[in-house]
Amino acid sequence: MTKTIVLGGGCFWCTEAVFKRVDGVVDVIPGYAGGDTPHPSYEDVATGTTGHAEVVQVTYNPEVVTLERLLRIFFATHNPTTLNMQGSDIGTEYRSIILYDDATDVPTIRVVMQNMQAKIRDDIVTQVRPLEAFYEAEDYHHNYYEQNAAVPYCQMVIDPKLDRLHAYVRDNPV
Repeated sequence: MTKTIVLGGGCFWCTEAVFKRVDGVVDVIPGYAGGDTPHPSYEDVATGTTGHAEVVQVTYNPEVVTLERLLRIFFATHNPTTLNMQGSDIGTEYRSIILYDDATDVPTIRVVMQNMQAKIRDDIVTQVRPLEAFYEAEDYHHNYYEQNAAVPYCQMVIDPKLDRLHAYVRDNPV
């Protein structure tokens, strides 16, 4: 049995690279969600007018990795306190967002967020909403890091997020 959760923590290239490396994650698909424009393109979302965020749909085996651990990794690998931005990526499409398709996940989401908030000074601005629709990103966005690891963006933005993932996993073994 697998479950899914949709997470947006800035550029989906980064979030995809992180979650592809988590034990128990079966699949990670970059896409768009949280807005009201049906079937948006990357160019549409980049205008900031669709309401969509760049997200990843994470399919995982809950017998191997819990939703709580996935959410802790999510919060450890992006800044949930910056509104509509991650680093130099600025706009509503880069907001921090959790979209669930199973309402029974909400208590876990809330508890993890409360625990994270207790550890940091600034307010967490991560949106939590039910998933209405997920639109898969264009093929050229899939596996971006694996295909472009030598690109400066990957080295300057994604590699540090992967370092935070490895530190989290090292410091928080299953």
